[in-house]
Amino acid sequence: MTMRMVTLIGICLILPQAGYAGGGEKSTRAAASQNAEAAAATVREYRQAHEQAIMEEFREFLSIPNIASDAPNITRNAERLKEMMKARGLEPQALEIPGRGPVMFAEIRTPGAKHTVIFYAHYDGQPVDAAVWIGNKPFEPVLFAGALAAGAKQIPFPEAGGHYEDNWRIYARSASDDKAAVVGILTALDALRAKHIPLSVNVKLLFEGEEEAGSPNLESVVSAHREQMASDLLLVCDGPADQSGRPQVAFGNRGVLGAELTVYGPARALHSGHYGNWAPNPAMRLAQLLASMKDADGHVLIDGFYDDVVPFGPLERKAIGEAPQNEPALEKELGIAQPDGGGRRLIELLALPTLNVRGIRSAYVGEQSQNVIPERAVASIDMRLVKNIEPEKQFARLKAHIEKQGYTVFEREPTLEERGKYPRVARLVYEGGYPATRTPMDLPAAVAVLGVVGAATGEKPVALPILGGSVPMYIFENLRMPVIGVPIANYDNSQHSTNENIRLGNFWRGMETYGGLMAGLEW
Repeated sequence: MTMRMVTLIGICLILPQAGYAGGGEKSTRAAASQNAEAAAATVREYRQAHEQAIMEEFREFLSIPNIASDAPNITRNAERLKEMMKARGLEPQALEIPGRGPVMFAEIRTPGAKHTVIFYAHYDGQPVDAAVWIGNKPFEPVLFAGALAAGAKQIPFPEAGGHYEDNWRIYARSASDDKAAVVGILTALDALRAKHIPLSVNVKLLFEGEEEAGSPNLESVVSAHREQMASDLLLVCDGPADQSGRPQVAFGNRGVLGAELTVYGPARALHSGHYGNWAPNPAMRLAQLLASMKDADGHVLIDGFYDDVVPFGPLERKAIGEAPQNEPALEKELGIAQPDGGGRRLIELLALPTLNVRGIRSAYVGEQSQNVIPERAVASIDMRLVKNIEPEKQFARLKAHIEKQGYTVFEREPTLEERGKYPRVARLVYEGGYPATRTPMDLPAAVAVLGVVGAATGEKPVALPILGGSVPMYIFENLRMPVIGVPIANYDNSQHSTNENIRLGNFWRGMETYGGLMAGLEW
């Protein structure tokens, strides 16, 4: 969409700030549900009438490369986002981060509102391997008449006046994680203002540009603008809906830490015939070392790994018991005959920390394979954390386990002399991390969010005690702000992976959900 088109939409459809009138006395739960249902219907009608403009804006936004470490392009995304926010009559602020893209912030005050809600999303994305992406172009959005994995074919985007089907999917990096949420929030605002639907809360928009890099600067930005961030609730607009297809509301998220583990062999790659059986092979040693960390059921064997876990309470266990039984269908879809976890359900296992090998690299495979003993082998590791487990403490446990296997562990590249001094040498680098969050499921705000999401979607949402993914919401929890996730993407969106996508029915429902929350949320 050109800037002229966006500006025209802003002029024609967006009312002045005063258009967000009145909150008045606290509504009953039934009245709030009615408001949410009506708002969702309004957003649906608006979207159906403006699909072409919405999709043009979405496609243009997706076309800007947004890998979190690519500062120049992240800045381009921020500038585009600023234009999109201004087109809605907002007054965006770029909360600057030296050398990185800013946090974009805007505020909408609602006369008479009793509460203030932050809508959080991020506009950066994960790295891509263009060589294995559709058409080798991850930042050129394409439309498919369904899921590529199910054999669906690529189709052209409809011309003006054309219609988009719910099961169609757009493939592009960040189509689901997390630009769909950003555009969904802004479109919901368009629809409510166009139909003079008042908001029920003060709304703050917080769009981050380095979430996929671990949000290293978000805490300092929030601290520097603490008064602006003051709110009664933060809604995380990131992540997938339930695997059953039902909407999902999450009352926590895991923390995360990253680490890189390198195991060393000879100082240079050696001929495998001349030196085999004598020179230690780092790839083999790394495989053995990683295998020592888990048993056959996926239970982590690192000493103390599960210490400090805060178990779920009665309300959370009840929610787990009521959640859909998705595991049999997932096993069939993913070709898994025997999952890890010792027979426990996926949703139960979200209560535990994880250890995951993100990737392994050592010498070459396939057509590039060579008959050598490699010089080194590297594994990239992530650990998902649950409440009460600190990243630094879990990293220390990992290091202690490696040392227990007979390795001398360095945090830097060891010298040749050091490699020759110790029988087993490893390098372990801490790549940063943050802790998990959990919000009580019986808070008035929590009950209100569940009710509004149900009313807006027409389905009972799945109440998830903790989301499997990680978002740095501990920052806001430390400000005594409840944090609740309202994710919208399809569960099979391939986020963080090749051929990421958004199912349009989920995109549409997300817009309606956010509209319902803006106009119906009260507690």
